[in-house]
Order: sequence, then C-alpha cells, then structure tokens
Amino acid sequence: MIKRRQFIAGLAGATAWPLVARAQQPAVPVVGYLSSRSSESDVAMLVAFRRGLNDAGYVEGQNVAIEHRFADGQYDRLPALAADLTGRQVAVIAFAGARGTIVDAAWRQLRASNIPIVFNSGIDPVLSGFVSSLNRPGGNVTGIYSLVGVLTAKNLGLLHDLVPKAKTIAMLADAAGLDAVAVKDIREAAAPLGLQLIILSANTEGEIEAAFASLDQQRADAMIVPTNPFFVTRAKLIAALAARHGLPAIYARREFAAAGGLMSYGYDVADGYRQMGNYAARILKGDKPADLPVVQPTRFQLVINLKTAKALGLTIPETLLPTADEVIQ
Repeated sequence: MIKRRQFIAGLAGATAWPLVARAQQPAVPVVGYLSSRSSESDVAMLVAFRRGLNDAGYVEGQNVAIEHRFADGQYDRLPALAADLTGRQVAVIAFAGARGTIVDAAWRQLRASNIPIVFNSGIDPVLSGFVSSLNRPGGNVTGIYSLVGVLTAKNLGLLHDLVPKAKTIAMLADAAGLDAVAVKDIREAAAPLGLQLIILSANTEGEIEAAFASLDQQRADAMIVPTNPFFVTRAKLIAALAARHGLPAIYARREFAAAGGLMSYGYDVADGYRQMGNYAARILKGDKPADLPVVQPTRFQLVINLKTAKALGLTIPETLLPTADEVIQ
C-alpha cells in the first residue's frame, strides 16, 4: 500500500512536471513589422506577409510572433517606432513603406542595431544607400525594390491613352520631397508628349483638399498620384476628391481604384509582401541579409474602375480594356 505522504509527493511532482516543461520551452522568435502607413491600409499586405512566413513553416501565434508598429503616414514618428523595436531586440524587422530622406534617422537606428532588416522600398536602394548592390546587399539589410519611381512614366502614358485630349496634368506630391524621383520622371515623360504639368504639394488632409480646390482655377485635365505612404492611407479621401472635381486620375496602387479611383497601375503588392515574409523566414532560419539579393518585381497589375469611368463620361479604349488584370464594375 502506498503511504499517504508518498502519494502526495508523487502527485505534486506530476503536477509540477508540465510547469517545468513549459518553462524549458524556448521562446518563439519575434518579427518586427514597421510601416509608414496604417494598420487599416496594411491589412491586405499583412495577409500576404504572413503567407510568406507560413510558406516557410512559420505561423503567427504558434512558432513566431509579430510586433506591429504603424506611423499612420506621419513620417516623423518612424525614429521612435524604430527605436522601440530595436530596443525589444526582435529577431528581424520588416520595414514597409521606407522611402525618402525623411526616414534617414529611422534607417540609421535600424542599421546601427545590427538586427536584420527586410525593406520594401519604391526608390533605388543602391542610390539611396540602403544596400551596396542588388545582388550582394552587404550589411544587415535586404528587401524588395518595387520600382515605384520607374513606373511613374508608365502611368503617365496610360493616362494619356485614356484621356488623349488632356493637355494639362496635375501631380499630387509630398511637400517634404519624398516624391522627388517620381516628379523628375514625370517631367521627363511629359515633355515628348507636349503635356503641361502642375505639381501640387500636400502633407496633410487639409492640404490635399486645398490642392484639389486649386485645380478649379488651374484647369487640370487629369491627375497622377504616386504611391506615397501618406497618400495610400488617405486613398478614400483622394479618390472621393477626384470624383467630386470630375478629374480622371491614375494611381500607383490598387487601393485607390478599389476606393473609387479611375485606374491604377503598379507592381503586384501582395506578391511583394509575400516575398518580404519569405525573406524574414529565411533569416529566422539562419540566412544572412547580406547574401539575399534584393528582389525586383516581375508582376504588374492594371486595374480599371468602370463605374468611375462611366461617372466621368469616359469610354475605356478597346486597346486598353483587354490588358487590364482587374476590372471593377
């Protein structure tokens, strides 16, 4: 017969064993996700990012955790958010919407931390100093170069095909100079077409509304909007203002067309963020950012909103409609 004292001791040991086992389990790695945009605007991108992690065997809440930080289009918040993530010593940081000199302070913090960084940037990462080269990034940084600046001229050409009679084109640009590359490209593309340009600068919602109001006097025929993180977080506002002023516009991101914008053309954002997640997973498994080539997109999407075209009294050319990857009725 087991003595009472022995039974209680055995029971206590059995109860403590699961606690000891849980205490000995290693902590799951933490991925930091830092975005210039907002949690609302990044919903679809985060789904794609998680899919990239999942494809490599990492599932949030099971064997990996994600710490999210969003600047909500307020770029001056990025340094503090970057410092918060580096202070937590996360295993890798995915930096989404990184562009322009205004984020230099955040970049310096990230690179000095030696934490591996996977970026998604619309400007040339070599010219901007993010990496040494596309094939051999070097240091603790690699990522996705989404060619946003390069695509600005393509967007202008599509807009010209859709509204061939347009002679004056407005461009919404960030007042802090984040869109300097896009402005340069559109000027070079507009000259051969004989187009006049109006560059409108805006850093706040009030300035965006004022920019559109000014077009009533400046008489723009159409508009182009680059994929500035602040503008992406205000896609609904910008699309609504374009509709209110009867202005045909092309955008660099699908979010605008989905919000009622006329047309968008740009790289496949979901695929880009899936690749970001994949790179983050590879780094968790031991790969070094210095050895992971910067990815350049090969898939691009043209989205046309037929409902908006009808409201603007536009007929989509027969040569353009069949090339669309998505048509919103």
